[in-house]
Amino acid sequence: MFGKALVHDMISRSSETAHDRRAMLRGAGLLGLGALGAGVAGTALAGAAQAADGPSDATVLNFALNLEYLEAEYYSYAAFGHGLTQSMADGTGTMGGVTGGRKVLFKSRAVRQYAEEIAKDELAHVAFLRSALGSAKVSRPQINLRESFSAAAVAAGVIKQGETFDPFANDTNFLLGAFIFEDVGVTAYKGAAPLISNKTYLEAAAGILSVEAYHAGIVRSALFELGTDVQGIAQKISDVRDAVDGAGDLDQGLTPDGGSTANIVPTDADGIAFGRSPQQVLNIVYLQGGTGISSGGFYPKGLNGDIKTS
Repeated sequence: MFGKALVHDMISRSSETAHDRRAMLRGAGLLGLGALGAGVAGTALAGAAQAADGPSDATVLNFALNLEYLEAEYYSYAAFGHGLTQSMADGTGTMGGVTGGRKVLFKSRAVRQYAEEIAKDELAHVAFLRSALGSAKVSRPQINLRESFSAAAVAAGVIKQGETFDPFANDTNFLLGAFIFEDVGVTAYKGAAPLISNKTYLEAAAGILSVEAYHAGIVRSALFELGTDVQGIAQKISDVRDAVDGAGDLDQGLTPDGGSTANIVPTDADGIAFGRSPQQVLNIVYLQGGTGISSGGFYPKGLNGDIKTS
């Protein structure tokens, strides 16, 4: 495996395109960059997710609930200075605490209102999924909102090894922190849609996907307005996200390959958003590429439920 310093150097070279950086990151073996207590399991998917007929609707919804816990905690801390109550975090599996998180002292009225509205939506998503799942709901797993962001920023070349990135320090950092995983929520729901058999649940998931897409559009628009330097940072985040989620080149930054044209809505040539498989999503939130990864990154002890191993 290449050292972190070399990876940082490779993704910082101005002569490289986004495609070049992604290919080099994959070739360098990004496995382990940003790993926080990562563990390896011998299976690609656990439990019901391995069944020949696919995971149950409850399994898929619990996978989504794990992701909603992360978003709800991030936005709730940023907007209101606190996370979920215990009554909104209990369930099956081991309930974990949250490391990091604090209220952002927003200077922009608009960004503060974005944060508050998105936080309310994410809290509502958690409540809805918990209600839909009933006694089958999983508890909030352990979540890291401190070292995980620094690890992601180091991997992206935004900061150097040993430095920290605090997404709660200011408006711009908050938006960049949101960008790290906001698009992931959209692609996760798109990828999970074919796995849901109950039409009522599918309709609800489609509704949540739509809201997540609005959120992603808000974050991408606000970041684009901050100029080329911030757009460049977002591109590096996109590169790392794309490098760890598999061999394809799907993720898109705020401009087409570092140009000046806005790319607020990341779509294919047909104007259709792409989806990610649960394994691809896990690789991003665990901040590691490869298979058999069951913890790390934003989830130091892994997710709760059956879908938890990449």
